[in-house]
Amino acid sequence: METPTYTTLSRQTGLMSEMQAIANNIANISTAGFRKEGLIFSEQVAALEPGEPSLSMAVGDVRVTSSAQGPLSQTGGTFDFAIEGDGFFMLETPDGEALTRAGVFTPNEAGELVNMDGFLVLDSGGAPIFIPSDAKSIALASDGTLSADGQPLTQLGVFMPEDPNSLNRRDGVSFIADGATFPVEEPVVLQGFVEGSNVNAVSEVARMIEVQRAYEMGATFLEKEDERIRGVLTTLGR
Repeated sequence: METPTYTTLSRQTGLMSEMQAIANNIANISTAGFRKEGLIFSEQVAALEPGEPSLSMAVGDVRVTSSAQGPLSQTGGTFDFAIEGDGFFMLETPDGEALTRAGVFTPNEAGELVNMDGFLVLDSGGAPIFIPSDAKSIALASDGTLSADGQPLTQLGVFMPEDPNSLNRRDGVSFIADGATFPVEEPVVLQGFVEGSNVNAVSEVARMIEVQRAYEMGATFLEKEDERIRGVLTTLGR
């Protein structure tokens, strides 16, 4: 197999991965707290035997998550929280602590604040948050202080990873940080609001068309290259 074929095949693989990421973004346009995912292409150049040209390969295996703020929708829900600006809520999951922007929470049977998957929501000290069952009103201050009937309970945890690029997607709306995390000093948290997906439908569809056309061009090139090689082999075999 010749160098142009290797190069094109590596590019096709990356384009396929990018198409899958775009399709997943579009599927989660209405998912609260979803962060758009993209793909970064890089070039790898390998030195071959002496006298032979180098081999350049396109590699699309670095996934990047957009940190853009999603739109905030007012729900009026007592335990619907949204972060304005930087930061993530902290969850306790079977895989360890996870970060999320999806602030749709509710107390479980034990009175602990959990997300829709039943994972514990943690406070600024990394401890579970308990909601008194007899509380008549629950209020959240803009700095994350949670109160029941006017009495402070705790401060809702808002954290940031030391390296924003170290986030590994656990699922559609939660991430595992490779490195350490630290509390945001002056968080802004809103009660009765939910952050929506930061996916822009128009730009994602436009990007999908671009990737599809690029993939089709690569497929056409491979077909023509195959025909050329077959023609050469047929000519030489006569």
